[in-house]
Amino acid sequence: MLAAIIQALTFYLLSSSAQFHRVDSFLHPATRITLSPTRRRQNESALPKLNFIQYKQKSRTSIVVNADLKEVVPDLVDATNNGKECSDECNDLMNSNIDLMQSENDASSIEGDDSILKRLFLGIDPTPDIIAIATIYFVEGALGLARLAQTFLLKDEFHLGPAELSATLGLLSLPWTIKPLYGFLSDGFPIFGYRRRSYLVLAGFVGFLSYLVLAFGLDTVAVVDGVDTSMAFTITIISLLLSSASIALSDVVADGIVVQKTREASERGDDAIAGGLQSLCWGSAAMGAFLSAYFSGSLLESMSPREVFGIASVLPLLVSGISFLMQEEPIGKKISNGDIQNGEVNDFEIEQAEATVGEQMSSLWAALRQPNIYKPVLFLFLWKATPTSDGAMLYFMTNDIGFGPEFLGRAGLVTAASSLVGVFLYNQYLRRVPIKDVLFWTSIASVPLGLTQLLLISHYNRELGIPDGAFVFGDDVVFSILGEFAFLPTLVLAARLCPPGIEAVLFATLMSIYNGASTVGTEVGAALTKSLSVTETDFSNLALLTIICNVSSLLPLVFIGWLDGVGDESQEEMEAIGIDGFDKE
Repeated sequence: MLAAIIQALTFYLLSSSAQFHRVDSFLHPATRITLSPTRRRQNESALPKLNFIQYKQKSRTSIVVNADLKEVVPDLVDATNNGKECSDECNDLMNSNIDLMQSENDASSIEGDDSILKRLFLGIDPTPDIIAIATIYFVEGALGLARLAQTFLLKDEFHLGPAELSATLGLLSLPWTIKPLYGFLSDGFPIFGYRRRSYLVLAGFVGFLSYLVLAFGLDTVAVVDGVDTSMAFTITIISLLLSSASIALSDVVADGIVVQKTREASERGDDAIAGGLQSLCWGSAAMGAFLSAYFSGSLLESMSPREVFGIASVLPLLVSGISFLMQEEPIGKKISNGDIQNGEVNDFEIEQAEATVGEQMSSLWAALRQPNIYKPVLFLFLWKATPTSDGAMLYFMTNDIGFGPEFLGRAGLVTAASSLVGVFLYNQYLRRVPIKDVLFWTSIASVPLGLTQLLLISHYNRELGIPDGAFVFGDDVVFSILGEFAFLPTLVLAARLCPPGIEAVLFATLMSIYNGASTVGTEVGAALTKSLSVTETDFSNLALLTIICNVSSLLPLVFIGWLDGVGDESQEEMEAIGIDGFDKE
């Protein structure tokens, strides 16, 4: 499938950029010379004075001459019509035209190659930094390859129940709730003089080791050899936490690079980077997630979760390796031997960075205390912190209905594709609708749609003639699209709340709060699952759990008035105001 996608994409790009590979060019208004594309450019000093007919035969070169040129260069006309040798003037003209044509052909070929790369990178010049950024986001999405392996490892090998699995998965998302801490560390405490590259190498290496431990470390079989199963479980949880932290760290560092590149591009008026870099990042992550979605399940049909972790361990190494392509000047770099005495580095820039971090923390706290910021943030927290029944539904689909990992992988593929459709539909129809209205109506619509899961739980869908698989696929499509309708406005709103000067750190903070709210919702859902005694074999109260989780999503709408003002604007209106949240001058 991947090969077919690449072939189709390559064919399209080559066919659409064929204009850059034309072998004809107009050197003079009256003359067109067509050269073979295989002829290599020769050094002008090495060109002999050629017999015109011989050159035409050997190099397949043709000359088209009209009446105007006959009056200017009679010698060239005579040589063309009668097969005679050209004079020195004729040969000089031919040689200079041939050299010029070869130069333009070479330039056209290079321009065509660059055009293909620029199309792949959404019009952005693919410098080493841009390639590194796109690779990091692609790896972040592709690590979804191990997501189902993580779930089935905890479910089947450690025999966690629905409540315990939900609580554990909520715990594993904690590294994503402290993203600003990673930003402060990379900005204020460079490693070996590097703020970006060193932390990317560290993140990739930690992720690689974490997955290796999961692949070859202790498992429940170790109990036979006298090792307590709790030790294997503890090591597994620590490894999963570290792998999650490594992805979050690389994400924060990459975000920082994107912010820096975008700001630099905006200052020099480079709209291609300023406008397209975010799209490239999200597109790379989406492509990684899309390509890995199906294989995350299909691989588990033929191998164990630990073997899948072994395959996934290669991906974090790409982050470490690609970071060396990035161009970054080390802090405290030695300029000359006279600048440093006794081998001590100049740490002025380090002190300056630490001071900047302190200023950012102060500005961040001052911003979060403003009512026009903390009220919308509190609403988004409450809106996202409502409980979910995802863990219990997973057990129902695998233990009751009998879906296997391969089916769940296909469902993940459908979800990823539907999310892209949701992004398209939102940009087409909802970007002109006020943010508050979008959040309100998506919350209202999610309740009756969510309650349709009762048909699957009661198996009433079979009486309606709807197969279980078709019902799940349809459910995933609808909720993925609706989820994008709800998620994209929160990103726009978060960006709108950020005042100039601390955009990056405040946006990371808001996303951490958003991720923290999701963790709270998962943990509350786990507590409800436990209290209703929904287990891996008993689903008698699953319908009640589903009703509670869906209806509770309406409770935050009581506080939707906290979005008054900023939430009354649409995305299009916010873009007209400007990315920094203030009117353009």
